[in-house]
Amino acid sequence: MNLAEKGRTKNMLNTVITGTGAFIPETVQFNTDFLKDVFYEANGSPILNTTAVTITKFHKVTGIRERRYLTADICTSDMAAEAARKAIENASCDPESLDQIILAHNFGDISPESNQSRIVPSLASRVKHLLGIRNPDCVAYDIIFGCPGWLQGFIQAHSFLSSGMAKRILLIGAESLSRVIDRTDRDSMIFADGAGACILEYKENLSGSGVLGFCSQSHSGEIFDSISMGKSYGPENGAEKLFLKMKGRKVYEFAIRHVPQAMKKCLEISRVDISEIRKIFLHQANEKMDEEILRRFYELYGIREPAYNVMPMSIHWLGNSSVATIPTLYDLVSRGEIPEHKLHEGDAVLFASVGAGMNINALCYRI
Repeated sequence: MNLAEKGRTKNMLNTVITGTGAFIPETVQFNTDFLKDVFYEANGSPILNTTAVTITKFHKVTGIRERRYLTADICTSDMAAEAARKAIENASCDPESLDQIILAHNFGDISPESNQSRIVPSLASRVKHLLGIRNPDCVAYDIIFGCPGWLQGFIQAHSFLSSGMAKRILLIGAESLSRVIDRTDRDSMIFADGAGACILEYKENLSGSGVLGFCSQSHSGEIFDSISMGKSYGPENGAEKLFLKMKGRKVYEFAIRHVPQAMKKCLEISRVDISEIRKIFLHQANEKMDEEILRRFYELYGIREPAYNVMPMSIHWLGNSSVATIPTLYDLVSRGEIPEHKLHEGDAVLFASVGAGMNINALCYRI
């Protein structure tokens, strides 16, 4: 039995989520807040449409009407620590009992004055410090895997737990994309800040809950750099700084082609029929893209219409906070903050993500 298949049988030890938490910044950035900006094409020429028209088209495609930005007095690891505190409290566990702290991010701590990334010491180590955890056997480290980073951390944590190398792990996804965006690039409106966390434990349960299986892939071929760092599109931001850049059309085409296949492979490994899936938590990147991924996923099973109300979404008001989107969304649903979506004991749910690398992963979990 491989690691992806461990924990499927009832009355077995398995990796289970025992607590969740999130940090959602209070500062709301509305689409109308971009009206004062001037957008440019990649070649440096101004976009011919007015900013208002560009924003309207953006909303129609992405579904984003607002997003959250962190305030100048905090950074990524601060958000991560707050989300972690909530998860620890929700799990009612002693933080000194943690064996690992895994923190998924891509840009480290970035000051509001500069987009210089600070990842030494690791953000996980800083979170451990902020939490006041003194146990030296609690190992803290970062993982960088693009937007699927938190889910990859979940897979990695499950591997440690199921191998007996750990019993309790704090897993966090945190990102402050507002500090690496180029405001002259219309894609800057996609990105946001936030943090989500959970406690994972390896324990016996009678309900059969826990990880059922997973799939993880890296497609590092011709389009591996479709999400990367590049110079500002505008004329005045300075050539010395690099900003988050995305080839949107290529990312979209890649995602709708490969993510549904990875999701199907995950279910096959998990030996779960698609009819059992009650919720699908997709990375909140783009409303149209997620809807197309969902449609194509069901089509792989000869099903024309996805199951009713199967896909919770938060992108409309939280934007794309990279590694934080899935854990934040899962926390919101778990706490009943999205009333139309409920989780019940025994439900099979599917997590899936795609991002820079190009990396893809999926994980099937029973509540």
